[in-house]
Amino acid sequence: MADLAARALMFVMPDSYFEADIVRLTRLVANMFTRVVQHNDRLMTVSQKPTRFHSRAPPNISINDYLQRITKYALLEPACLLLLLIYVDRICERNPTFTISSLTAHRFIIAAATVACKTLCDAYCTNSHYAKVGGVSMHELNSLEVELLHMTGWHLIATQEQLMQYYYTLVRQDPSLVLQSDLTAVTASASASASVAVAVNDSTGNENYRQPSITDTARQEQK
Repeated sequence: MADLAARALMFVMPDSYFEADIVRLTRLVANMFTRVVQHNDRLMTVSQKPTRFHSRAPPNISINDYLQRITKYALLEPACLLLLLIYVDRICERNPTFTISSLTAHRFIIAAATVACKTLCDAYCTNSHYAKVGGVSMHELNSLEVELLHMTGWHLIATQEQLMQYYYTLVRQDPSLVLQSDLTAVTASASASASVAVAVNDSTGNENYRQPSITDTARQEQK
């Protein structure tokens, strides 16, 4: 019951990323980028080969503020946000020496957002607009876009299943959020456990019978 009570205090996210609050989804994606950056910065060596995505010093704006700005002024759709993370995995798989770090994250994000919008959206902004929102010159954004296309091998589309998988992972890794389906499953499990407890009490007359905990069941459902 303790697990069910804890979930009741969480913010419930819809099962479909289409219906997700865009600000919360942006924060989830930004948090994932931030964790990757923090991990890679600890491992990064001075011998890493510079790329077009490298800046001379980490930008002053946080990844969350930067991505929130892009989402707001470039009108990023939920699928585009999720596609940013898919591009990270694809590029790092094809280019093992490339890492998302404090020196590459911001330029990568604006380039990936530009490509994602052009890939998924019927209507999208001009490169001059994306460049202005991202704080880079249009010439620089053009170069970053071409570089990203080559690094992905022009593999730009993702299936609905892939997008949903990334969305579920983001939500389930945040302790303050819960998917609607996960909450429903735990609630149903709790109700079933309560029914079993009542049935046992009725059949045995044991008033001291204690209902089994559903914590283990909930943990299995999360795996």
